[in-house]
Amino acid sequence: MYMKTLASSLALALSITTGAAFAQTEAATASVTENVQLQQIRNATVKITYADTTFLIDPMLSKKGAYPGFEQTYRSNLRNPLVDLPMSAQDVIAGADAVIVTHTHLDHWDDAAQKLLPKDIPLFTQNQADATMTRDQGFTNVRVLSDKAKFGGVTLSKTGGQHGTDEMFASPDVAKSLGPAMGVVFEAPGHKTLYLVGDTIWRDEVDQALDQYDPQIVVINAGYATMSGYEGAIIMGKEDVLRASKAAPGATIVATHMDAINHMFQSRKELREYVQEKRIQDRVEIPEDGATVKF
Repeated sequence: MYMKTLASSLALALSITTGAAFAQTEAATASVTENVQLQQIRNATVKITYADTTFLIDPMLSKKGAYPGFEQTYRSNLRNPLVDLPMSAQDVIAGADAVIVTHTHLDHWDDAAQKLLPKDIPLFTQNQADATMTRDQGFTNVRVLSDKAKFGGVTLSKTGGQHGTDEMFASPDVAKSLGPAMGVVFEAPGHKTLYLVGDTIWRDEVDQALDQYDPQIVVINAGYATMSGYEGAIIMGKEDVLRASKAAPGATIVATHMDAINHMFQSRKELREYVQEKRIQDRVEIPEDGATVKF
């Protein structure tokens, strides 16, 4: 009887241990495969849901044709934005826990966003000047992302770049109009690291961010926006998408910031053809407005 009882106890203990180990393995697997979600809204406006926290990035919420085209840029005769939102502005805002404004150019932070967003929503800016501007617009919970910040279990890290070429920045007037812009890295335990590159051309700062953070998701503003009278562009384009696929061989590249503003020289159609030609289509996501990508 004693041996039978002992055997039963050992079997029960083994069953409990095995079940606990399975549960731990299952929990660990769930943690590692926790979803990161990106919804393309329009232009550089995206919603990133990361560690159960939703960030609204660079909200431009105005109706089609609300503003004149940007002066001294490609197709400046066209009115911005070129297309309507794929949903109502209220639906864009819905569910957002915080806003990140990488810089305050009109196509990243417009009058409609300033009017429609709750004034007490947590709002991250790149520097004190942008923080002062947004506070003057009535926002009461503004935070400067000077280096790193924690929000809702997410670590946000500021990255650098340059919103145009050296030739452009050699002109004081052009340099002032372009101004600084930041990128942001998103990190949380059990989640793929996401690098939002922001409005920049390829610079050493981009290489440094890729080396430092080793992101598994890289979001590139890839519309190749151009200025009249200057070679090159003020943001990345298709060749940078290819470069990113080589510099971060384990990452998925998400291309955004196309087809919505007058000075975008590159379309989604052109980029899709290019990534097919370069045989990197399995590594590159080019979402349409309103589409959601899960990782």
